[in-house]
Amino acid sequence: MRESGGSALRRGLLGLAAAVTTAGAGYWLYRAASRRSSRASAGTRDLESRLGSLGGEAPERPGFSSKDQAPSGGGPQAEKDLSKSPSGLEAYHIGNLLHILETTEDPLVQEQVLVTLSNSAAFSVNQDIIRYLGGLSLIGKMLSVPVTSVKEKALNALNNLSMNTKNQEEVKIYITEVCEEVDASFLNSELQLAGLRFLTNISVINDYHYMMTSFIPNFLNLLFEGNERTQVQVLKVLVNLSANPAMAEHLLNSQAPLLPSLLDSSVNKDILLRVLAFATNLTKSMKNEKSAIIHYQYSEGSIFSILSGNSLYTQKLASLLYHDDTEVKEQVAELITQQCQHSGQPQ
Repeated sequence: MRESGGSALRRGLLGLAAAVTTAGAGYWLYRAASRRSSRASAGTRDLESRLGSLGGEAPERPGFSSKDQAPSGGGPQAEKDLSKSPSGLEAYHIGNLLHILETTEDPLVQEQVLVTLSNSAAFSVNQDIIRYLGGLSLIGKMLSVPVTSVKEKALNALNNLSMNTKNQEEVKIYITEVCEEVDASFLNSELQLAGLRFLTNISVINDYHYMMTSFIPNFLNLLFEGNERTQVQVLKVLVNLSANPAMAEHLLNSQAPLLPSLLDSSVNKDILLRVLAFATNLTKSMKNEKSAIIHYQYSEGSIFSILSGNSLYTQKLASLLYHDDTEVKEQVAELITQQCQHSGQPQ
């Protein structure tokens, strides 16, 4: 790469990219920055000047002391500072990246900034920094960008950020939008999987399950129509929901006539175990005397009617007791035990 007046910028970008993303991503971020710089009109600050050198003046962000701001030593100093953080990013680097995300309209730049922020968000300290700098809303706005790759990278970033309970309180506002995106996305697409991963993390606790209630039929459709990757991911969401007794009525009333077809020895073990866990959770809710769900009338083909003694379902469970895998057999035995307790039959 040729040395020029922008060499500090390139050193900063490459150092940043090497710390938290692939060398290829850093290269494309530089390429995108260069293209955008050449297109900028007179009198307008181009992307390269906004980036500075990742060692120039950081945007003003309330709450951070001067030691969190960029040093004045230019690119080489920025590279030195990158090594201080386990993620390769300091608060001022994150601030610069968020400033770029807020001001650029170039999808390629948006995508690469989101990749870097997503990788940095694998570290809990950066999850807090991004929230404190207002980054959650900036990343959330990227879900409205009409470019599939940008949406996907935004969801990946939100997925990592949602592992933080304080962040969950803010990103919950995107649950409905993400559910709609999952439903509208191409089946088995990376965008759909990214959305399901976010919903998996946000559904680990019960607080936001109610926001997904109306999308349960969509999740079940994905379970029966998707490939194995999609099935595993949507089952993670369904298992989380089924562990919440407050969601039992909504799940049990949902139509899933093909559910027994997934209880087969030929089914991928990861899928099979999660289907069994899903059924076990709901069966526990059905036997709970404090729950009123057993007094409702459920239609044929509903999950309730299947778990209540559907003949094919019963036969499938019995055959799985002879499965080659010990873990599967143990989960089947647990489910059958729960069924017997629910029906009052001797074990």
